Parts: sequence; C-alpha cells; structure tokens
Amino acid sequence: MRENTAIKGIYVALEDYLERLPLPLPIYSMPCSSYDSPLRRFIALQKDALLVLGPRRVTPIHTPGSNSYTSLSILTSVGFRNLEISDYIQAARKLRPDVVIGCADVVYGEARMKLGNKRKEKMGERTLAWMKALLNELQEEREMRHTKTSIWAPILPIEGEMQRELLDYIEEAVVLNDVGGLVLYDTNGIDNISASLKPLPRLGLTEPQGPQKVLDEIALGIDLFSLPFLTAATDAGIALTFRFPVPSYWKGEQAKAALGLDMWSLEYVADLSPLEAGCNCYACTQHHCAFIQHLFSAKEMLGWVLLQIHNHAMADAFFDGIRTSIAKGTFTDDCDIFEKAYEREIPVGTGVGP
Repeated sequence: MRENTAIKGIYVALEDYLERLPLPLPIYSMPCSSYDSPLRRFIALQKDALLVLGPRRVTPIHTPGSNSYTSLSILTSVGFRNLEISDYIQAARKLRPDVVIGCADVVYGEARMKLGNKRKEKMGERTLAWMKALLNELQEEREMRHTKTSIWAPILPIEGEMQRELLDYIEEAVVLNDVGGLVLYDTNGIDNISASLKPLPRLGLTEPQGPQKVLDEIALGIDLFSLPFLTAATDAGIALTFRFPVPSYWKGEQAKAALGLDMWSLEYVADLSPLEAGCNCYACTQHHCAFIQHLFSAKEMLGWVLLQIHNHAMADAFFDGIRTSIAKGTFTDDCDIFEKAYEREIPVGTGVGP
C-alpha cells in the first residue's frame, strides 16, 4: 500500500471483527505497549496512516433488528446481533485508534425518506445518549493513559430541530476540546452545522456513487471521504480512467467520455497500451490491457489486485487535482468542465466479480 498508493487513512468497522458469542477476540490479544494500538498491530497498518474506528462498515448491510437506547443492530461474519454501546466503548478503549466515531442511530436506504417525526426524535435521543456515554468513558481513559484518540461526533441526516439537544451537546463538547471532528451520513446534515462547529473537519460516510458526486459534496463542505465505489468498480472489472481537472486536449464538442474501461471486454484482448495513458501506477507501468484482460478471462485473482492498485492510483490523482484546483481558485469552473466531459455513471461490468 505504501509503495503503490497514497492512502493516508484506513476506516475499520468493528462489526467485521465480532462474533455471535462473547468469545475473546484476537484483536484484543495483540501484544503491544500501552501507547500503541492493538488494532493497528493486528492489521499491520503503518504508524503514519490515520486509523479510524467505526461501529459499522461502509456500505452497511440492512439489519432486521432494531436499535435500542443501549445497543446498535449490526451484521457480523456469523450473523446479525446487537452490539451493546458499552462494548463499543470498551473496544475503543482497548484498540486505541486515532479516531473513534460516535455511534449514530441512522436509517439507511429508501426507508430514510419515510421516517416519521417520532422515529426522528428517537434517533436524536439515542445518538445523544450514546455520545454522552462515549465521551464520559473515553475522557477518563485519555486522562489516565494519556492516549490521543480523537472522538468525532455524528450529525444525523434529519432536521436540526429533531436533534437540537444532540447538536447543543456537541457544541459544548467542542468548547471543552472533547470532540475533534464531525461525521455526516447525508449532505443535508451540513445545514445543521453551526458557526462554532464549522472549523471542525468533516468525514462523509455518504456513499457517493462516482466522482461527480464527490465533487458536489466537496463543494458543500465535506473534507474526508470513504469511497465504496472504488472497490465496487474493481469487483466489476472496471478500470477507472477519469482525470481532474479535465486534460487540456479535451474539446467541448466531444461526446462525454466513460469513467472507466470494462476489462472483461474482448476489445482489450490484443491491446498493449496501459489502462490509462500517463498513469504511473504499478499496473500501468508493468503491465498492459491485454495481460489484465487475460487475467480476468482466466478469473485469476491477480487481475483484481492490479486493478485495485490502479483504481486507487486514479483516486489519488483525482484528489491531488482537486487540491491543486482549490489552491488556484478554479475549482468551480473545473467542476463544470468535468461534468461536461464525463458521464455521471460508472460503467457496468459484463463479467462476474471475484
């Protein structure tokens, strides 16, 4: 990862490490000093990469169970169960990530659009109770062990008046330096951020479906992203090929370009060019389209590995371009040109995932 990508942070979902029964977990048994992170040691993550711990994966699987004032419904490797909030807090204390995300009572998918006021009120009340428990426990831990875990507070994807007590509590915690950042599940939550919270970094667990949506959310104020569409594209056999800002050779009268190439297509059987001209990733400098297409045809896992390296390299270049564009003051114009140059939807793969 260090040699072939510019990834500087990892999001880890606790539900990926839990079992149905309360058995001792391997991640809790990793030998390390009191100032080190057992979770970082367990996943062999380098020390200069940001380690973020959250309760659920991105994108979360819908669970048939419901949340309560003391537990969160999750999906583990062996089935559905409820994660006690106290257990999540203990996990944060033991695993010592750089950032721990407060649990949020969030409804996912289309059901979010059908929420009634009573359900929204419960979302605010539960999330507030969970945040209070997390802050109280981890504040004591930080004072005792001098750990540097930063707590990031969730902003719910509901109206501000439905979570007013939560927002007020977060503001008070910011004044006391107990909260280091915000987590949003929908860009509508940005409207609920008060002036005192605006300086905090914002992590978007908003599941953008493509680069245009990322650009839209950056314009609205999201700072950090989890991008499931990168792995989804790799699984589908799609090599991403978009550039930001759009290269100068693009002409406005051209048809919109695809965001990626379908490496299952027989079109690339004899193509000796790299996945993307000018890309300096390992896949593009050491191999060509024909070889990678052969790997997919043979269902060799190496094909997906090389494609994931490439897709992350394209994302690295994408965000480098965004930072440069913002620094130059041309971000809005560059976004307009990008919208005209590329299709909004990532191509659908014609093969079967790994």
